[in-house]
Amino acid sequence: MSASPSDNHDSDDALPFVAPCRTLKPLASFGWLRMGADDLLHAPREALLYGAAMAVIIALVSISAWLYGTHLLMFAMICGFVFLAPLTCIGLYAISAQLERQQPVSLARSLRASFRRHLGNEMVFALALLVIFFIWARAGMMVIAFMTPDTGLAPEDLRALLTVGTVVGAVFAAITFSASAFSLPMIMHRDVDTITAIVTSVNAVLRNKLAMFVWLAIITVGLLVGLLTAFVGLAVILPLIGFGAWHGYLATIDASAFPRHSAGITSVPRS
Repeated sequence: MSASPSDNHDSDDALPFVAPCRTLKPLASFGWLRMGADDLLHAPREALLYGAAMAVIIALVSISAWLYGTHLLMFAMICGFVFLAPLTCIGLYAISAQLERQQPVSLARSLRASFRRHLGNEMVFALALLVIFFIWARAGMMVIAFMTPDTGLAPEDLRALLTVGTVVGAVFAAITFSASAFSLPMIMHRDVDTITAIVTSVNAVLRNKLAMFVWLAIITVGLLVGLLTAFVGLAVILPLIGFGAWHGYLATIDASAFPRHSAGITSVPRS
């Protein structure tokens, strides 16, 4: 796609507070997933290596929670990964960006672009997600502590525990998903600050509630399948979700009013 006239801006131009978003069809996310699968087919080695590394990290944290805590703590930690999932996909956005620009795909360059070039904004965002994650972990432990009788869990106690835990987790997930759905791809794509990216993401999610609910359901089911396959499936599922999220951002957010990065993968227009 050729660069639009608004791709280049004078430094003195006033930038909007939020990037406008497009109205999405309810099942738009299935198209994102198809484009993500196409990216996976074009860069299988880099995508699977990245996905396998993230899967190992998630598995190690979950196993540690099991060994040094309880099975309920492990369940709470696994559910909490939904808050950190956007961070695990940063490198995948860079891979998609290279494919779009017909550049040779390099995992090293992707990691450098993801974790070094945009490190400042990403660290602010990561800190916010970590705070939410730790609050969720503490909330999960409190739910377990207050709702677990000393005599052990009866079936009715377990149902109540899962119900309350699901409600609490859904509140945290909704907040985090709204803030992170498009913010990290936007930081990768354009020279924007963290607050602008988060506000843009929240605005787009609120204006496309049904379509984004479907996307969240796809992510949740994908992560569940990955966990049920002893984390092995995450090596494929995480790249699909990451690539899909990148294409979803491009299909939803019109960030042309913001300047390009001065250097790096996204400093040039897409082909």
